[in-house]
Amino acid sequence: MLRSSRGAILSCALILALVSCSDEPARLKLEKAMLRVKGKAINAELAREPQEQARGLMYRRSLGENEGMLFVYDAPRMVSFWMKNTRIPLSIAFMDGRGRIVQIEQMQPYDCLTPHPSLQPVQYALEMNQGWFEKNGVGVGDIIEIPNPKSQMPK
Repeated sequence: MLRSSRGAILSCALILALVSCSDEPARLKLEKAMLRVKGKAINAELAREPQEQARGLMYRRSLGENEGMLFVYDAPRMVSFWMKNTRIPLSIAFMDGRGRIVQIEQMQPYDCLTPHPSLQPVQYALEMNQGWFEKNGVGVGDIIEIPNPKSQMPK
């Protein structure tokens, strides 16, 4: 009896150690919005608060085909992104206050040395799987429809 109790305790300790050493912290619970561009629907998580924006897509193992993360700023500003702890290759579209794409950049996994700054003040940035914009014929000048953009602003 003592032997099986000791084994159970060791098993539980091992499981707890493995879980606590995981390189993927608990995922933030983010609001979602359905975006549209050129007839394509995008299921986007909204990063509106500074801590959500700082975390972004770090630690994610994958991103669905038409899924992304929309970074929402309360006013147009210069922004810069990097790929620290991000294992998914991404494309990012920087957008003005109307959702018009003004720039698209390609970002490589774990590349925390290369900044990806916006070249002008932007109000939104949308991260998608790398190549998504090109694959779907979406480019600079296209408008991403953001439902009720005022309600997407940080609180």
